[in-house]
Amino acid sequence: MVIAIDGPAASGKGTLSRALAERLGFAHLDTGALYRAVAYEVMQAGGDPEDEGDALAGVESLKAKLSNPSINILHNSNTGGGKEGNAGSAGGSADVLGNPILKEDHVGGGASKVAAIPSVRAALLDLQRDFAAHPGEGFEGAVLDGRDIGTVICPQAPVKLFVTASDEVRAERRTKELQSKGISVTKAAVLKDMCERDARDASRTEAPMKPADDAILIDSSHLDPAEMLDKALKIVQERLSL
Repeated sequence: MVIAIDGPAASGKGTLSRALAERLGFAHLDTGALYRAVAYEVMQAGGDPEDEGDALAGVESLKAKLSNPSINILHNSNTGGGKEGNAGSAGGSADVLGNPILKEDHVGGGASKVAAIPSVRAALLDLQRDFAAHPGEGFEGAVLDGRDIGTVICPQAPVKLFVTASDEVRAERRTKELQSKGISVTKAAVLKDMCERDARDASRTEAPMKPADDAILIDSSHLDPAEMLDKALKIVQERLSL
């Protein structure tokens, strides 16, 4: 059982995906973290995220780390997951995708650039589909969130959601998040960067960010996390006849 959740940055899709996975006892994968991790590998090596060769080298470096059983994020849970918790997550304190630096804006910008390279997307495709097909022992299914889950990664998913919010709301959320971490930013700068990234993600030739034809839209502009979860649960129950 797979639930596909797509949407732009700061739309609330990550928060919703984690909460939904926890409620349903599903594993969770933030697929954007894969691209951020690739971008980080490229940057650490002094490469250019827009260079195909550098980006593919970053993919291979990431895959080598993920092949290490001690940090294989695709089937490890976070501190609140696994059989003893309610949900597993591909991202935790001890694994590759849980590195806090991946959330920083410069890494996110790099992620948008490597994600625009078709060969990079192809190289990461199997990792994501493997997680969806085999979420791990103890999980009833998987929730994947990203920008092309419902259109490319899991087009046959029985439940597809596209989470969005106004540009102003998303910029406000992101600004507060960064400032809470002690990062000095202005809302205007965040809005500019966000709109540029949205444009790149929506206009790329390979797997552009867009709702699947059968995705249900959730506008989170005026919803808190609990309201978003309630709305999503109703959709899931209707789609799956739970």
